[in-house]
Amino acid sequence: MKRSTDRILTTHVGSLARPHGLLETMREKEHGRPYDPELFAGQTREAVADVVAEQARAGIDVVTDGEQGKVTFATYVEERLGGFDTVNGETLMPYSWQQEIDAFPDYYQGYFGKYSSTVSPMRVMVCTGPVSYQGHDAVRTDIDNLKAAAAQHDIVETFLPATSPRGFGRNEYYTSETEYLYAVAEAMREEYLAITEAGLLLQIDDPWLIEILSDPRTPPEKRRETAHTHIDALNHALRGIPEEKIRLHTCYGLNHGPRVHDLPLSDVVDYMLRVNAGAYSFEVANPRHQHEWRIWETTPLPDGKILIPGLLSHATNFVEHPQLIADSIATYASMVGPENVIAGADCGFSSRATFAPEVDPAVVWAKFRALAEGAEIATKQLAL
Repeated sequence: MKRSTDRILTTHVGSLARPHGLLETMREKEHGRPYDPELFAGQTREAVADVVAEQARAGIDVVTDGEQGKVTFATYVEERLGGFDTVNGETLMPYSWQQEIDAFPDYYQGYFGKYSSTVSPMRVMVCTGPVSYQGHDAVRTDIDNLKAAAAQHDIVETFLPATSPRGFGRNEYYTSETEYLYAVAEAMREEYLAITEAGLLLQIDDPWLIEILSDPRTPPEKRRETAHTHIDALNHALRGIPEEKIRLHTCYGLNHGPRVHDLPLSDVVDYMLRVNAGAYSFEVANPRHQHEWRIWETTPLPDGKILIPGLLSHATNFVEHPQLIADSIATYASMVGPENVIAGADCGFSSRATFAPEVDPAVVWAKFRALAEGAEIATKQLAL
């Protein structure tokens, strides 16, 4: 993983809007209707080439494939894991959302209407047999598409996101939740190894840690116990992979609402740093969390680790001012060292394949350009 030794590097979290032609083909595929696999493969390959080119033009240093061929950042594993069935008519709804829904019912009544534009609901997966990994061809396609696209540009590094082994399904086969979780971790390890052995950085997408620690159904002691089990299973899946090849993205999920019940990062950071990764990505531009830079005054960053503070919001169409971005970079650099900071984004800009992404794609590219400009300003301010 490259460090910001002579300038501040830029990256983001992963998901980007898919082109409409690809979405239309994906919709047929996801609903089990006839579709042309070769057309889908070609559309995905072209979409990856386009988004990599746009990232490069905008000045993003560490790029990805935009998850162009995935229906969501999490339930894409429906096709890659054996031992699961899909439940029709049941969708994923994080329990931590309920407090927000209860507090702002009118807002959320309208908010959930936007999901009619997605190509497929986030269906619940149910484990009904031994978990296995069967996504070798799919992850190889992801790798090949990204490497081919990146080879056409002057790219610092490339990364591929993969979901952590939790949250997309429930267990109806294994005798305990821990046994189930480790089985999924062992299966997902094959995807993690494929990505890192191909020379790409692996990004673990993990909103589940915060979900566990926020779960209003369980007492705090049980939440802490579950969080530690979750981290142990993730580290088990990552064992033997050099930490410098791994970045962890922990976030507050897809809820673009008032978010007054968000767990403070101070309650999460010690758990986050237990994950064996070389870099940690987290929300900052979110106005419920902008003030949390202060925790790095008292929380030591372990040697060799990098912070990727999110300086672009994935929930608004405002384009952040480059000077604000530069000031934020300088704030983090003053606490952990400029070589340990990479400028990033809060979360993905289209975590679900949808015809109506929350942030207009043209605005996303403008945000990326602002991030690159802010990083350039910060580089000069920090005299790198």
